[in-house]
Amino acid sequence: MEPHASTIWQDSPGKYLDLLLPCILVIMSQIGYSQTEIIIHDRLGFCISRLIQQLLSIMDEVSVELQLRKFLEEDIGFGDLTSDSLIEDDIPAEATMVCKQAGIVAGLSEASSIFRILGCKASTFVVDGAKVEADSHVLRILGPARAILAGERVALNLVTRMSGIATATSKYVQAVGNSRVRIAATRKTAPGLAFFDKRAVSLGGGDTHRLRLDDCVIIKDNHISIVGSVGKSVKKARFRVSFTKKIEVEADTPEQALEAARAGADIVMLDNMRPTEIRGVVQLLNRLKLRKHIILEASGRVRVSSVKELVASGVDIISVGELTHSARALDMNLELKLARKTRTARGL
Repeated sequence: MEPHASTIWQDSPGKYLDLLLPCILVIMSQIGYSQTEIIIHDRLGFCISRLIQQLLSIMDEVSVELQLRKFLEEDIGFGDLTSDSLIEDDIPAEATMVCKQAGIVAGLSEASSIFRILGCKASTFVVDGAKVEADSHVLRILGPARAILAGERVALNLVTRMSGIATATSKYVQAVGNSRVRIAATRKTAPGLAFFDKRAVSLGGGDTHRLRLDDCVIIKDNHISIVGSVGKSVKKARFRVSFTKKIEVEADTPEQALEAARAGADIVMLDNMRPTEIRGVVQLLNRLKLRKHIILEASGRVRVSSVKELVASGVDIISVGELTHSARALDMNLELKLARKTRTARGL
């Protein structure tokens, strides 16, 4: 079975840009433009660039909706036995999603899409990324009662998870204070939820880090054990990977960090190092005049309480796996009732 077009674009959009641009050039040459004219014409080049970006944006939106539809299919199966047996299919209702805890709300856009897929209308009281107090109304839904109930759990699961991630991220960002250090996520996400988890991190003020394996080279201990050394790994990656991609090395020791810096890595991840060890690495790199050429990332066993000390150690990035693999969902519920017109007609 051939993969769906949107899946192809989501898996590796950069790869297919290289195929799309020559196709556009060929089409334009067929309608009277020479390739030279196309390349040198600034305005036309800008239009091509915008067209490509718009196509990618559309494909991303299609991919997200397909994923949301999969979530619904997984939960609904052949139908909602309870609602279908108790509620007529033409009963209109209205629902309000209520955030029971204070925090950062995320996922309202996705929840709105879920209810629209089911034939409902959805409107938000706040925007994604907004800070709300406990018992705040965040989303309103109008539509058939059956449809609202069919989407209730999927929407709540996504919004509570994303809001929990955004809220946790915000706490770490606040702990950084006014420094230039960034809080970043990792790839420790649940399968099928990576896009939503990373979007939640971004809404909480954090950095997504690499979204997928095709975003950046990160050389870890298992790679090094196969290749043989940090230096050799960096050299091979630099030769084989596009100049547009950064190369990062996970260093378990100060010696590995130095080897990575000398080999020309763009980023060095100081994995599971104590702040005192990190300060020693920073001092060593400064002494050898290597510090300004690289980005230093602290990772492993990071807690909110340890952020200030890590910031003081001199790193540029603090990556936190907890943001996506252990963040507690924000408590929310969905309050459903008959639509106003229906209540009036029934004398309620």
